[in-house]
Amino acid sequence: MCGIVGYVGGRAALDVVVEGLARLEYRGYDSAGVAVLADGKLATAKRAGKLVNLRGVLEEDPPPAGTLGMGHTRWATHGPPNDRNAHPHVDCTGSVAVIHNGIIENFAELRAELEESGHGLASDTDTEAVAHLLEEELKAGDGLAAAMRRVCGRLDGAFTLVAMHTGDPDLVVGARRNSPLVVGVGEGENFLASDVAAFIAHTRDAIELGQDQIVELRADGVRITDFEGRPAEVKEYHVDWDVSAAEKGGYDYFMLKEIAEQPRAVADTLLGRIGADGRLRLDEMRISDRELREVDKIIIVACGTSYHAGLIAKYAIEHWAGLPCEVELASEFRYRDPILSPTTLVIAISQSGETMDALMAVRHAREQRAKLLGICNVNGSTLPRECDGVLYTHAGPEIAVASTKAFLTQLVAVYLIALYIAQTRGTKWGDEVFAMVQLLERMPEKVEKVLETMEPVRELARSLAGERCVLFLGRHVGFPVALEGALKLKELAYMHAEGFAAGELKHGPIALIEEDLPVVVVVPPRARDVLHDKIVSNIQEIRARGARTIVIAEEGDESVVPYADTLIGVPAVPTLLQPLVTTVPLQVFACELATAKGHDVDQPRNLAKSVTVE
Repeated sequence: MCGIVGYVGGRAALDVVVEGLARLEYRGYDSAGVAVLADGKLATAKRAGKLVNLRGVLEEDPPPAGTLGMGHTRWATHGPPNDRNAHPHVDCTGSVAVIHNGIIENFAELRAELEESGHGLASDTDTEAVAHLLEEELKAGDGLAAAMRRVCGRLDGAFTLVAMHTGDPDLVVGARRNSPLVVGVGEGENFLASDVAAFIAHTRDAIELGQDQIVELRADGVRITDFEGRPAEVKEYHVDWDVSAAEKGGYDYFMLKEIAEQPRAVADTLLGRIGADGRLRLDEMRISDRELREVDKIIIVACGTSYHAGLIAKYAIEHWAGLPCEVELASEFRYRDPILSPTTLVIAISQSGETMDALMAVRHAREQRAKLLGICNVNGSTLPRECDGVLYTHAGPEIAVASTKAFLTQLVAVYLIALYIAQTRGTKWGDEVFAMVQLLERMPEKVEKVLETMEPVRELARSLAGERCVLFLGRHVGFPVALEGALKLKELAYMHAEGFAAGELKHGPIALIEEDLPVVVVVPPRARDVLHDKIVSNIQEIRARGARTIVIAEEGDESVVPYADTLIGVPAVPTLLQPLVTTVPLQVFACELATAKGHDVDQPRNLAKSVTVE
């Protein structure tokens, strides 16, 4: 999400901060801004758009030179990406500046309180409320760090905050809850950042802030306490990669980095979706409850990986919301004369929001007066602007062409939409929806657990680098996972790979089975007795014909052990949520196999990240 940089030392702070922002622009490029403290005054500059826009402003009107500064590159959440909503934000007096990553869930209540007491807030952001809360707390006279502790005690949600105050001219204060913040320790200078990439050119010695901790950053030292002011235990470490690898965060490929980011990306997509009343809320929906209750059919349009997310959405929507759901390839949709009406909801899924096939499908649906809902990762892109409503996935920039974290966050988005429609239409009780969202909120740790056990999958991939073909089988939501696994292998390893519904094996594809052919099988949870037993029979059938069986099944499923040449265990989760854990091994498998073949994982041949032509 947003990128944060803070600096105090002997250098020109502006140079250090802007350099750091350039390395963090992958975290967001809706706007950028800086604040410098010099001669007892705060100077700020900020602009919507990429960092180059801010650089232009700074060249034309440079702020006073100072050795204390901070900067921010934004991935917009609250408020559109414009100059007004760019960070830093200041208080009424202009003596406090704040930058922020995350979402403050109770900001509306805090904003109302501040406005009632006479504060004038100039932006649409949740961040600005913090600047004004600090203004109030600083009246106690005990300094910025103490004021920050008290403010953090009032905030709900996930946040990293960094602040400066003219009354503390040698101090930068940071605070962390559920959002990354790292300290860089230098000689006579110290740094704060969302990612060590921001300061790796200056120091490789770092301190990782823990949960609910405050850092006081001065040129001659760093002090870290908890939100109560007690000294905190810290984790110091040395970064063993240099500035040349900074953009990839130490990973050989962006794809590896993005696979590793998936637990956080899933958590960010879920952030702020439950209201104080326990009900699911989708603030960007912009389609009224009345209109949703009138919907009698849902059509999902998407391409590539997003299409596979749509196939999984069909199971969730029909099961939870009780509505018929069709899934269409966006490139084919408008050419088959689809039957649409004002009571049809068309959901378009696109990571970039610029996929031309999806946009043309949306425009055709609008001509037929259907309701339009977009699922997108890029604020301000075309798709959200052309839909009636949008659900942003908040996955952060995805640079590798082969989609990984975008897919998992799209799954979370479609689950949220299915549950929201069920809540609105009354097909699920409120406590049922709340319970399912709680299960979703536990999924980041499940994905993390999968990632921690992937070395055998990498070894397997390397051993199969000489193969010409791999088949993938699945049932229920495992079928789209099989399709996604095959697509990843095609994209990255340039191998023939096919995904099949396991029940269709006997209707033709079983003819492809030959001695030692690798076949990946995604096994449903044991709770789905009928489907589970049927796919175990499929495994026996292909193994009897010589296939090399690679089985992905929930941990503790002993029934598949006798028939699996390779067994990959994943955490047990509800059936509809299983793709969140079964997809990850297939991503790792494809990435490692392609690497073993010597391919460029981030930029596969003949492909582009965003396809803007039909």
